[in-house]
Amino acid sequence: MRALIEIDGLTKTYAGGFQALRGVDLRIRQGEILALLGPNGAGKTTLIGIVCGLVNPSSGTVRVDGHDVVRDYRRTRARIGLVPQELPTDAFETVWNTVRFSRGLFGRAPDPALLERVLRDLSLWDKRDSKIITLSGGMKRRLLIAKALSHEPDILFLDEPTAGVDVELRQDMWRLVERMRADGVTIILTTHYIEEAEAIADRIGIINRGELVLVEDKTTLMRRLGRKQLVVVLDTPIDAVPGMLSGFDLELSEDGLRLLHTYDDRAGTDIARLLRAIESAGLTWRDLSTVESSLEDIFVKLVREPGPASTELAA
Repeated sequence: MRALIEIDGLTKTYAGGFQALRGVDLRIRQGEILALLGPNGAGKTTLIGIVCGLVNPSSGTVRVDGHDVVRDYRRTRARIGLVPQELPTDAFETVWNTVRFSRGLFGRAPDPALLERVLRDLSLWDKRDSKIITLSGGMKRRLLIAKALSHEPDILFLDEPTAGVDVELRQDMWRLVERMRADGVTIILTTHYIEEAEAIADRIGIINRGELVLVEDKTTLMRRLGRKQLVVVLDTPIDAVPGMLSGFDLELSEDGLRLLHTYDDRAGTDIARLLRAIESAGLTWRDLSTVESSLEDIFVKLVREPGPASTELAA
């Protein structure tokens, strides 16, 4: 699948000397959902701002469908919808006029039927004549999404779109995202809700201290960096792991009732041989369970571990 967005050697240093981005290289495929994860201040919003033409890069290039975002600003910006974290709009304007103006801002012909469909999808149709100042926080967030979709973009950036909103809005949004993906829209998402990224993203990108630490298919990432832990529950507690089990890398829980064996899923482990060895050591067990690393476990591990960034990109 071809790269719709190409980012090469992108850096950004602000006037105070803070370096928000450090040589970011990234390819975003047409029609995919890419989730960007990272702690606060990692550079996620700066990266989005540069691609959307709202922030000037210090160096490097960004191309959208082959067009440079600096030289061909109008052409590239018209392809992009952005849902920012804040609501930069006139509080005394109506919902309908706001989305109508946003569509016209990008040179799109009036299309009341399309705008009605967008507002209905976001449960805003009944609020179309309401002024923005009268809307609840959740409704204002829905309006941000409606504005971003009003000019029918084929690239959509969602910058922390569900932060601080209710469960109903989060569910409505992800249903809408799934429909847009089915229509071929490319979606780039930043979120602090890692379970959302794990549920809907095709690929995961992790940014830390301005560097793109890793970009990889979600399933490949989970398989490559994930760990499994086998928990063997014993019938009676023991004081220490028997010496004859030293080759299995076992840990004993504080209560002496559980043997914990952590292993790499790629290499696997011979469960039957381990259980036979446990029985040969004179131990009896009554239960087995397996715990697998979540995306959150992997994310925490990557952002906490020091060392040079290693980026794996798939074109």
